Amino acid sequence: MMRNNINLNNQQYVEELKKLYSEHIDPVYASWSENYMRNQFDFLGIRTPIRRKLTKQFLKEFGSPSKENLPDVIFALWELPEREYQKAALDILSQVKKTLIPEDMEWLSSLIENKSWWDTVDELSPQIMGHMFKAYPELLSQYADCWIKDENFWLQRTAILYQLKYKKGTDEDRLFQYILYRADSKEFFIQKAIGWALREYAKTNPLLVKEFVASNDLKPLSKREALKNL
Repeated sequence: MMRNNINLNNQQYVEELKKLYSEHIDPVYASWSENYMRNQFDFLGIRTPIRRKLTKQFLKEFGSPSKENLPDVIFALWELPEREYQKAALDILSQVKKTLIPEDMEWLSSLIENKSWWDTVDELSPQIMGHMFKAYPELLSQYADCWIKDENFWLQRTAILYQLKYKKGTDEDRLFQYILYRADSKEFFIQKAIGWALREYAKTNPLLVKEFVASNDLKPLSKREALKNL
């Protein structure tokens, strides 16, 4: 059973995680990761399965942050230069997402716009935002409906991808509406997101996806991705 970190303040909590991670630095893999991510972030060089195991070990020992301390801990990890710490923040959020409430959306959504790249956005979209919109559908009009119209393409991508794991619970009208709103986008990450969202929903309703793709003017990349497994 996890115990709460009542004996640690936020700074100490983050420092303990940094200490644990520092024992597993791999400079060779760090260099590979930095190149793979186009040198946008520094890396410690901890492979994903190892990082997740370490975070699980850490949470077992120190517990998850209290509800009151959660935003500060997440932001502290988000501000660290090495990318593994942003992924650790997402690991922690996944553990506590059932405790999140509508009032948390303002600070949660800021994570999409900071240190943005596909590796964090694609986890935030279905795992965290997907959970929030399913638990609190009243948030859709305030957030997702605005994100798809925003100039920030990472917010657009999140709006398109948040239903990725909804399967039969997918709001088809909203999914297709969002896709058509951005169907002419020249942004690679939006074209790819459209194809990915359609490909995933095709596992649930392949005929509808085929019909949608055939009936609408989508970018070639979006079409290819959408129909890849059909």
